[in-house]
Amino acid sequence: MAKYILSVDQSTQGTKALLFDDQGRLLCRTDKPHRQITDEHGWVEHDPEEIYANTLQVIREVTEKAGIDKKELSVLGISNQRETSVCWNRETGRPVCNAIVWQCARGAAICEELEKAGYGKRVKQKTGIPLSPYFPAAKLAWIFRNVEGTAEKAREGKIAVGTIDSWLIWQLTGGKRHQTDYSNASRTQLFNLRTLAWDPELLAIFGIPQECMATVTDSDGDFGETDLDGWLDKPIPIRGVLGDSHGALLGQGCLTPGMVKATYGTGSSIMMNIGEEPVFSDLGIVTSLAWKIRGKVHYVLEGNINYTGAVITWLKDDLKLIDHPGETEALARAAAEGDTTYLVPAFTGLGAPYWDSRAKACLCGMTRTTGKNEVVRAALDCIAYQITDIVTAMRKSTKTPIRELRVDGGPTRNGYLMQFQSDLLNIPVQVPDQEELSGIGAAYAAGLSIGIYDEKVFSRLKRTGYQPVMDDAVRKDKLAGWQEAVNSVRVH
Repeated sequence: MAKYILSVDQSTQGTKALLFDDQGRLLCRTDKPHRQITDEHGWVEHDPEEIYANTLQVIREVTEKAGIDKKELSVLGISNQRETSVCWNRETGRPVCNAIVWQCARGAAICEELEKAGYGKRVKQKTGIPLSPYFPAAKLAWIFRNVEGTAEKAREGKIAVGTIDSWLIWQLTGGKRHQTDYSNASRTQLFNLRTLAWDPELLAIFGIPQECMATVTDSDGDFGETDLDGWLDKPIPIRGVLGDSHGALLGQGCLTPGMVKATYGTGSSIMMNIGEEPVFSDLGIVTSLAWKIRGKVHYVLEGNINYTGAVITWLKDDLKLIDHPGETEALARAAAEGDTTYLVPAFTGLGAPYWDSRAKACLCGMTRTTGKNEVVRAALDCIAYQITDIVTAMRKSTKTPIRELRVDGGPTRNGYLMQFQSDLLNIPVQVPDQEELSGIGAAYAAGLSIGIYDEKVFSRLKRTGYQPVMDDAVRKDKLAGWQEAVNSVRVH
């Protein structure tokens, strides 16, 4: 009987099911969006029960679409949107409220309160990440303070909390398993990077009982079995579980220290594998875990950018300069070569490595001849400049040479952008022939875990390489102009 690997990529906008064969080939995918629930406060929520229902639906659909017998499914892997936080009743399995999405800043006042109390430095020392409402700790603290009865039930041992992976594992196993993996745990702001365990002091600071927390399991470990709510005659194991950006790092084959990947999405996550010992940076990038696989932990440096692909959306939806993202490459190539226009996309402040929430966006360096082509090119260029800033910070923090950048995401189809990225970094940029890197990483981890795959699976991706061709003097001049533009919008 053939062996197939299922992978679920549960992302911010929707849920994908991916089906792989025993050679690691992606055969089929289906996806289904879920509601983005917002209110007058700008708070962002998802319905966890809708997400679970969609997960079951896309798995069934991808199996039927591929035309395979469901008895041939061997294992399930999961990658998930990170930081989105769920709190549910252990007895009923029902959420106490909607999931609080990573984008939601309702925990800001709690973070400010803890910062004033002097906990900020302690939190960063233990977790590698700065005190912020972005992370689950403050989101869960908000639930315990504001959702009636939750704190009391937690003290009685009736409440479970976790990220989306934990919620799906609980539901898929019929409440038998409350687990998370090391990559997701490292993003909660409750996990100690040195002890590799939930930190009692951090749990106390945020007011979250230890009993609410999931068991932390190796990313290729045993997460129970599922019959997919009775759809399968015989349950299959759940194995590879990773946060989406960590899944992409694994899917890209960034298995050794010094390897770096950049995901070009709405925003961007740039991750560098730094090996089995943590490196802590004061250059605006954070330390997390890549994963724990085959019993070994790997750490990463990471930088997150708010506006990369979203800049292209801004060109289309707000400025009406383009009708489709695919138009940007030709327009950028048609721009005047000597134009000096820079776009600094600080629409909601600057992310890594600057972390200036009060900065405002600007177009600068324009001349009378600056027009549509030049503005579009500046928008593409700012994506590459921002990623270059983070990779440069990683180089300085680790003093490790970076030999190439592996990239994924929709904007990587833009040949102009990829060439400019290679030129700015002065290293090759490698674009894979597949886009679903998060789901691929989870599938590979699952397949490796049960012995269907071996390490050769990481060589399955075919890559298009871009080599740097820009003159050194031109590169330095362009980077200096970018720094001048960024400094002009920063609030010092």
